[in-house]
Amino acid sequence: MGTIDFENCTLENVVAFVTEEVDSIIVVDGKNDRYKTIVRKGVFVDFIEEQGLYKDLIAKLWYHFNNSSTGVVEDYHVFIPTSGKFIGKYSKRLNIECHGVPHVIQMTIYPTAQEDIYIFILDELDGSQYVDETLTNNKVKSIQNTYLFSMYVDIVQDTTNSISVTELSDEVMNQQLKYSEWRMMIVNMIWPDDQALFLQRTSPEYLKKNLAPGKTSSYDCLMMNLEGKYIWVKLIFSRAETNNDEDFRFVFMVQDIHDNTVELMSTLKKYEELASKDTLTSVYNHGRIETEIRNAIESKKRKQQNTSIMMIDIDYFKSVNDRFGHSVGDATLVRFVNTILDIIKARGAVLGRWGGEEFVVVLYDADAENSFNFAEKLRNQVAETDFENVGHITCSIGITQIDINDDFGNAFDRMDKAVYEAKSAGRNCVKVI
Repeated sequence: MGTIDFENCTLENVVAFVTEEVDSIIVVDGKNDRYKTIVRKGVFVDFIEEQGLYKDLIAKLWYHFNNSSTGVVEDYHVFIPTSGKFIGKYSKRLNIECHGVPHVIQMTIYPTAQEDIYIFILDELDGSQYVDETLTNNKVKSIQNTYLFSMYVDIVQDTTNSISVTELSDEVMNQQLKYSEWRMMIVNMIWPDDQALFLQRTSPEYLKKNLAPGKTSSYDCLMMNLEGKYIWVKLIFSRAETNNDEDFRFVFMVQDIHDNTVELMSTLKKYEELASKDTLTSVYNHGRIETEIRNAIESKKRKQQNTSIMMIDIDYFKSVNDRFGHSVGDATLVRFVNTILDIIKARGAVLGRWGGEEFVVVLYDADAENSFNFAEKLRNQVAETDFENVGHITCSIGITQIDINDDFGNAFDRMDKAVYEAKSAGRNCVKVI
């Protein structure tokens, strides 16, 4: 470490001292996207090339995860040009990693009188001095890191400021970026199906009309994170509370709600499945298979796809209950479903219990002939199966093909009539209407 004679110190002495002590000095030509190093010592010998592209320098310095060398996904590099513009002196502490070793860096940037020409001065700090501060920051971040991004917006002036990206830095980022520009850049990080809603909710006209002073608006959507994965986030706009009705300043935040949302969706899916399943056989219950029939009818009208529905009635099932008891009867119903379920799933058909010993199958992409052959396969499989305690049982099957002019009532009536004809014909057969 150099020395300074306090009594006889001059500007030249200080300049010489700084030149000797500073770890890196970089001159940047932002207009032509280039930089060159004037001084390069210590960690910067390996971390920064002697010269190169300015955008690569920006990416290396702060487009990486905090305390990591892992860079952010390329999609977010669209913001690099606006990160590298400075209108005044700028200072920032950086946490970088080089060869697996973390380093704390202090960066100061001086714009010059020449447009887009900057002087970068970088120094490695003694990391041990910041242990307590880092621990404190980590405690705070454990509470706040649910907010991935925040910034202040003035939609009248079309400006953004105080942009914070918590995964990149603990400090506010430099961005010379208009709100209108940010909006059209960040929309590409929103899940395609959600982009139209994002543009609507973030438009200045919408915000002026729908958010009174002090009010907050939010909605959930999928957004690409810095690793390139789509996660569930909550987008929050909060308008500044002032007495000026023409003051349209907002705080915008992106909150990470992915884990909670995925867990909630999984729970809802389980409850939805429970509400849709027959408690005994675990296939669709009456209400859900009826919905499937109605959906198939609507799909027929839209897509003109051949679809058939069939009812399967186990023959003489009442005698099974009367002779062996209801517990054996229930076990027989479960075995019956398991006997035909593999065939049904392989065909992409949908099975549901209509009630008692009656089951309904919705068979997509199948005309009457295809459906008849499929039903015969089911019938034969049942007839050949030995049901424990009961022995062999048979079933009667009625089929109808959905017509473009059908509603639920007449389609169901034809299917019901077809199964009645099968039973009247001696059972253990298939009839088509």
